[in-house]
Order: sequence, then C-alpha cells, then structure tokens
Amino acid sequence: MSSVVAIVGRPNVGKSTLMNRIIGRREAIVEERPGVTRDRKEVEASWLGRSFTLIDTGGWITGGDALDEKVSRQSEQAMSEADVILFVLDSTVGITEEDAQVASLLRKRAESVVVVANKVDDRNHESAAWELVSLGLGDPSTISALHGRGTGDLLDRVIELLPEIEEAEEETEETSEKIVAVALVGRPNVGKSTLFNHLIGEERAVVHDRPGTTRDAIDTIIESQYGPVRFIDTAGMRRKARIDEDTEYYSLVRALKAVDTADVALLVIDSQIGVTHQDQRLAERVDAAGCPIVVLLNKWDLCDKEQKQDISEQVGDKLHFVGDAPVIKISALTGKNVHRLWPALSETIDDYRTRIPTRRVNDVIRAAQQAHPAPGGARVLYATQGATDPPTFTLFTNRELPKTWIRFLEKRLKEDLELGSTPIKIRIRRRSE
Repeated sequence: MSSVVAIVGRPNVGKSTLMNRIIGRREAIVEERPGVTRDRKEVEASWLGRSFTLIDTGGWITGGDALDEKVSRQSEQAMSEADVILFVLDSTVGITEEDAQVASLLRKRAESVVVVANKVDDRNHESAAWELVSLGLGDPSTISALHGRGTGDLLDRVIELLPEIEEAEEETEETSEKIVAVALVGRPNVGKSTLFNHLIGEERAVVHDRPGTTRDAIDTIIESQYGPVRFIDTAGMRRKARIDEDTEYYSLVRALKAVDTADVALLVIDSQIGVTHQDQRLAERVDAAGCPIVVLLNKWDLCDKEQKQDISEQVGDKLHFVGDAPVIKISALTGKNVHRLWPALSETIDDYRTRIPTRRVNDVIRAAQQAHPAPGGARVLYATQGATDPPTFTLFTNRELPKTWIRFLEKRLKEDLELGSTPIKIRIRRRSE
C-alpha cells in the first residue's frame, strides 16, 4: 500500500492550492471562497523518488449545516487514515477558534503532524508564523503554496515522517495498468455519489440533496470478483449556458476528462424525471469519446407503473444511438438491483477489450458488401483490427467511401461481431488497385 499524506484545516487556507503545487498541475479546483472542496480528493505524488498518496480534504468547520458536518466528517476520516498530516493555516490571519479545534483533534497524533503556515510570501512575513507554535504541534513550516516558496523544505519533512517502504509497494506500478476505470456520470442530483458510496462500501463522497455537491472527480480502487476496478464519481454535468460559476465550469472540465480516460461510463438517470435533453447530450458526449455506456435508471422504486413504462420507452427512443447498452433499474439509496451492475460491467469491458481474428472481420465485411454494395464502385479490399479499447478496425479501400456507407459497415460490424454497446472506430486507408 502507498503511504498517505492528508492536507487538512479549516476552509479557505490554501489546502487545494498546496495540493496543486505539490503535484505540479491544477488537479483540485481552487477558488477564493470557502466550501469549494467538499469531497476527499486523492492523487498520486512523489518527492525525491518517494511516492505517496496525497489527499485534499474539504474545510473542517463547526456550527454549519448538515452538508458542512458531512464535509468535516470526511476531513476527520482522512486524518485517521493518513501516515502524515499537513495541518494548513493562514499565517496572515493567525490562529482562529476553528484552527484551535482542529489542533485539539490532531494533538494525539502530534508526531505525524506538520503545521504548515501558508501565505508567507517573503521573509518579512515569517515572524507572524511563529505564533502557531502555541498550538503544541511543533515548529511550523513556512510556505507560500501559491508561489511555491518553501514547499521543497516542507516535502523534505514529509518524506522523513513517512513509514518505511514495503516491498509490495514496488509492484503497484506493474499492476496499475490492469485496473478498469469506471466513471459515474449524469446530471446534478441524480444519485451518483450515493451509488458511488454503495459500490465502494464506505461513505467516501459527500451525499446531500443539493445539486452540485460533488465539485471534482473523486476516485477509488476496489477489489471485486472481476478484478480491481477504479470508480470515478464525477460532478453533475449541466449545459454550458447554465454554468454561471468558474468552479462549476472546472467541475465540468474534470467530468469530461474522466469520461475521456474511462473504460466504461455509468450513465445515471433519475427515473422520476425521465430522459432529459441533457441526458441525451451527455450520452452523445460519452459515445463520441469511444467509451461504452451502461444506463442506470436510479430511483426506480419510487416510480409508479405508468412512470416506469414511460421512461422505458424514453430510453429506447431518446438513447437509441447507444445500441444494445445494458439498462439496469436500481435504487442507489437502498442498493436494490445494484448487484446486477457487476456482470453487465464485466461483459461490457470484455467487449471493449476484445480482439477479433482478421479472417472473421473480413467475412463480415464481405457479407456486408454482398448485401449492400457501396455506390460508385467503391469497395473494401481488406480489413483488420488494429487496436482495442475500443475495438478499432482499419479498412483498406480502392477509393473514398461515402460516410453513410461507412456507418452501415459500422453497424454490421457491431451486430455481427456481437460487440454490444461498445463503440467502435473505423479508419480508412485508400489503396490503388
């Protein structure tokens, strides 16, 4: 197992900025107002050849609403799991009441805590940071997460506190490529995070009946009977015209990035509302990324007979372009029928990674050409599968093929090769006869 470093503290002290600085890219959403980070965000980081898992947490707060309490609970869980804890404070503000309360939680693990005095932009501001010694957690590390000042020295302290490397850790890189990535996508507030928590067996993403609770793509790996699976819980996707916050825009960017890198997408739809125009657009975006889809009709148990019939017809009508995508009717809240997801995932992944013998590919192409020849004397001379993930076929032709006829071939390949809902790619290479 990789060692774990958690970044904790009250809201708006620069925790996400520090995470972005350590990993060298803008992974966490950063905005100058409290509450932007709500879930735990895990990424892999390294320093001086030593790798570790870095966790960015939501701000720990007291006296807030039910959502604030859940975010604080997530932060406390990260504290309990971490090998090293970076307790971030705003040196320009000094010790607040909430800082003191976080410190009291950490005092029993003082030997693994590093107090981080953030926003020390130059030497003139260093003296203010020494007030933090009164927290009883040791000398602070003075940094500017925004400008990078002092972060190298901070990471040196982190490496010194990390436990000794176990031999099994060296095998992680070799096995990571075999892990299947599954993205949970859908409009805001359709139950993605509730399903995510049920699938991984713990309350990992913050669940609340307020749209937009999940701001980032949160992922975790679990061991299943089908092998290791990485589940990615993404922020709800809205139409761009309705996105009026920078934070929500970057949430959309993260969600689309998750789709582009996923092996399978679970499209979660609210059965009580039905298939909306946004659901259609989202399914099109996933399909265009070459990612197979499993459709999950959530809140099915809350629908009456007429609603169930109506949404079943909507799926066939409005999502017809996803072909034979599995459609599973579930309740993420109670877990009803969620177990049916696993065999559907396994079959979809097998199709996504399948490799078809060249002879069979050419038999399908030959039969398709005999049944419906291309116009203008165009024809496929030879075909082969050049890649998987998704299945990609290269067609060598005597001349340019009409786009409508290429779509006909694509449909025949999917049907005759029994590739289910898996999107396929076709590449055309023109040869002279």
